[in-house]
Amino acid sequence: MKKGILLLTCICLVGKAVGQEPSDKVLRKMYRYVTKHSKAYTSLKEACQTIGHRLTGSPNGARAEQYAFDFFRRAGLQQVRFQPFEVQSWQRGTVWLGIAPLESDSFQPLPVATLAHSPAQAEVTAPIIDVGNGLNEDFQALGQAVKGKIALINIGLMGEVEGKKNLHRSEKTALAIQNGAVGVIMINNAPGKILLTGTASVTGKTIPIPAVSITNEDGMQLRQELKRHLLQARIQMTNHIGNIKARNVIATLAGSDPQAGKILIGGHLDSWDLATGASDNGIGAFAILDVARLLAKWKAKPRRTIEFVMFMGEEQGLLGSRQYVKQALAEGTLDQIELMINVDMTYQPFGFAVQGQPQAEEFFKSIGEKIKSIDKSFANLFTSTAGLHSDHQPFLLQGIPVMSLSGNLPSRVIHCYHADCDHIELIDPQGLMETVRTLSLLLYQLAQAPSLPVKKMDEEALKSFLIANGLKEPLLISGDWRWGN
Repeated sequence: MKKGILLLTCICLVGKAVGQEPSDKVLRKMYRYVTKHSKAYTSLKEACQTIGHRLTGSPNGARAEQYAFDFFRRAGLQQVRFQPFEVQSWQRGTVWLGIAPLESDSFQPLPVATLAHSPAQAEVTAPIIDVGNGLNEDFQALGQAVKGKIALINIGLMGEVEGKKNLHRSEKTALAIQNGAVGVIMINNAPGKILLTGTASVTGKTIPIPAVSITNEDGMQLRQELKRHLLQARIQMTNHIGNIKARNVIATLAGSDPQAGKILIGGHLDSWDLATGASDNGIGAFAILDVARLLAKWKAKPRRTIEFVMFMGEEQGLLGSRQYVKQALAEGTLDQIELMINVDMTYQPFGFAVQGQPQAEEFFKSIGEKIKSIDKSFANLFTSTAGLHSDHQPFLLQGIPVMSLSGNLPSRVIHCYHADCDHIELIDPQGLMETVRTLSLLLYQLAQAPSLPVKKMDEEALKSFLIANGLKEPLLISGDWRWGN
């Protein structure tokens, strides 16, 4: 009986706030309700147990898409749809890596994982060359020596790295290919014997050389061996490649003001297949699902329309978000989006990262102060720098304002990113609930605000912003830079 009274009270209070900025009283009610009734963790645990991994193009991926669709419908959202798209599917088959002295046929096997978009079949034997961090300057220092070799590269940055900006593993692989390497061995940054995967392709298409990853422990030992004598590696692999259909899942909560714009809150539902993807991006995707469920339960009528999007294919090259933007451009609806909120591995939020919108700091700080007055753990920090390689990227490259939440990911979670240890046991229910709570408070305030002080960047402003944030080089490597050299 008390639960019913509490729910009714929340609905009534939120109802009074329709069409105006929510009062502190409404936000406090919302805070308490999410604290008590969030189901993000139990939903994520259920999906991990019943679906497993959520690899795009696999039967598991299709089950995850249907799970999200059914979840939105059960939550009471009336406008729920699939957005289908066709992609080149990649699924791992067999892989073997052996290491031997240069003039020996006695190869010793190492535990290994294939990096996605490696060829359907490959067998390469070649000398190993250490390219360190795999930055452009590292390849340039070696010159022609990389040609015909298997490049050994750190996924992260090691050694003297002050002032250096890391590249994505796919960009390092692209540089290896450009410099004539015949294979790539990536060393995991996480300590110990953790194996990880991820795409080695900047385009989401098959690359011409095999790329694999090994554990940090094995990588450090291999590097020490290379200092003593020349080594060679043999990589053998098979993979499954072919076109398949995948689906973004989109649910809409219609706004009360038809003249107002739209807020898109999205995150990728897909995961890699070495584990269940509980942290990447289970915590983000299932936080969004829970926020949508709670707003529907409250019968909230926000001023702006809120669109919840579960993207597929992020791990294989931002395929779902690229498709969304491509279709919105064709339909002339992209400019309806006032703000895109990307939720990718967001956990225990403490601030806002609003890319390229420094003029909006005061506005977001005022929203953050309301959250901080209720939740003392929220630090209310604000940044306006830029980053790539998640589903906000296609929106950012069209000048659409994008943001995410800065958060506290424990090292045990970071170390299992893309790895064989990314299971539900990593996730703290309290931390995930805090993500849902902060997202709910943020999203409702944004949806009710009279106006949002964010603006679409024109071509020149966007170009200058990307250059200022050191993103020209990775966008050139990926082929996404459209302003010439």
